[in-house]
Amino acid sequence: MGHRSCLSAFAWLVLPVLFACQGGACGKSGSSGGGDPSRASEGAQRVQVAVIPKGTSHEFWKSVHAGANKAGRALGFDVFWKGPAREDDRGEQIKIIEDMISRGVAGIVVAPLDDTALVPVLKEAKGENIPVVVIDSGIQWDGHLSFVATDNYKGGELAADHLGKLLDGRGKVVVMRYQEGAASTMKREAGFLDTIKKRFPEIDIVSSNQYGGPTTEAAYSTAENLLIKNTKVDGIFCPNESTTFGMLRALQDVGKAGTIRFVGFDSSKKLVRGLEKGEIDGLVIQDPFAMGEQGVRAVARFRSKKTVDRRIDTGVQIATKDNMNDAQMQALLLPDLKRWLR
Repeated sequence: MGHRSCLSAFAWLVLPVLFACQGGACGKSGSSGGGDPSRASEGAQRVQVAVIPKGTSHEFWKSVHAGANKAGRALGFDVFWKGPAREDDRGEQIKIIEDMISRGVAGIVVAPLDDTALVPVLKEAKGENIPVVVIDSGIQWDGHLSFVATDNYKGGELAADHLGKLLDGRGKVVVMRYQEGAASTMKREAGFLDTIKKRFPEIDIVSSNQYGGPTTEAAYSTAENLLIKNTKVDGIFCPNESTTFGMLRALQDVGKAGTIRFVGFDSSKKLVRGLEKGEIDGLVIQDPFAMGEQGVRAVARFRSKKTVDRRIDTGVQIATKDNMNDAQMQALLLPDLKRWLR
């Protein structure tokens, strides 16, 4: 090949690259440039937000996941969903948060398993300029961006008011707690016990120091023992999904489901069936879908330099056999999650 031919060939190879660089295609990283930082731009690296629940098995957390996904799709975010297998594995939840810090996520949305154990690692996240949104259960640290949750004390008050009226203000009641260190259920238990004491002084709380633990099986075992030790019980309160279902199973096994007044917390298909059959007299219902959605949206508002409310109340109400078929209540009791969990 001659000298002129070589130059011509070289030009055909180099010129397209030069024009591409002048057009801004060279020397750019994957991160997005200007515009609204709360939304991933086309062709740019997508914003990554970690959503870390207390666990992943209960229906409650599936609703949180669905809500987070809804917000992620609307905002163009990638939602990293990861939580411990058991709702008492604080060490695993801490490791997951550490991993998300290492990934350099744009925000962390977390439901703390413990109100103190997670404080150091969340401080570490904030030190890396990663905003932290706390959902569902409070924490003894004021460095979080926002707290998105039910008014859990009010939820306990609602349960006590409903059960107290069902019992006409008198009788023997058992409270099966969830687990120590879980701020959300501790508030519910406190709200229940305080309200019974104030409004229904003739009701006798015969047991309130037993914990169902992190799984339905553990709760079922505790419930069995409570029913053996307290044969003359008029009413029962349980503060979350796993304790409520564990107690329902124990009541069914001894043939007392529907004869002892029973108020629980949260929802699942099995608990709704119990409500329909009259084996459960009331379920205090939260809005976990809203917790997931509003948690991710709080990160988006922060990135857009918009005001973020320090406290976002997602609401609480009580479902009974009388109101459970109302459209609004059905949406909370049996939400359609398939659209968002595909």
